[in-house]
Amino acid sequence: MGFLLQGWLLGIAYVAPIGMQNMYLINTAIEKDRLRALQVALIIIFFDVTLAFACYWGIGKVMEHFTILQLLVTGVGSLAVIWIGIGLIRATPGQDQKENFDKSLLQVVGTCFVVTWLNPQALIDGTLLLGGFRATLSAMNGAWFIGGVVLASTMWFLTVSMVVSTFKKAFNVKILKVINVLCGLILVGFGLKLGWTFVERFIL
Repeated sequence: MGFLLQGWLLGIAYVAPIGMQNMYLINTAIEKDRLRALQVALIIIFFDVTLAFACYWGIGKVMEHFTILQLLVTGVGSLAVIWIGIGLIRATPGQDQKENFDKSLLQVVGTCFVVTWLNPQALIDGTLLLGGFRATLSAMNGAWFIGGVVLASTMWFLTVSMVVSTFKKAFNVKILKVINVLCGLILVGFGLKLGWTFVERFIL
């Protein structure tokens, strides 16, 4: 259960920052009705979970056979995670891009795919975050860990769609900034933990 909780915390820190996925979901919940917001949330969850599996099992499986790759991903990953966390703390969320929300469900699926799988930042972050931790976990503990990540993604996007739909008039940049700061602090903590694992395994 401890690894499930770790995966859940990392999953929340990974999906909660106000990036392309969240901004599209939040804007949809503000502009459209609750049903469409829930549809978008479920579609994003599907693509987010499949991306998490790809990042975790893909790079992680390769790293099982190459110690030098474990060294590289764990070391560089710890620094990258800390840097991402600091960037979130310093960033100011914005809504510079306006979307057309009068789309068919098929168009929504395409948009959700783009903001998830074709988002270079999500691919890089997912590989470094999840692939890095894959290198430090056994098969059993890893299954609990990635299960926590999946649970976090499901809970987060469904909650966002419901909360924003219900309180759409109350959301502003200040609230989104608080979310980013909290998630940034969590990521810095995970980055330090990953860095300590790197020191223990490859230096001490």
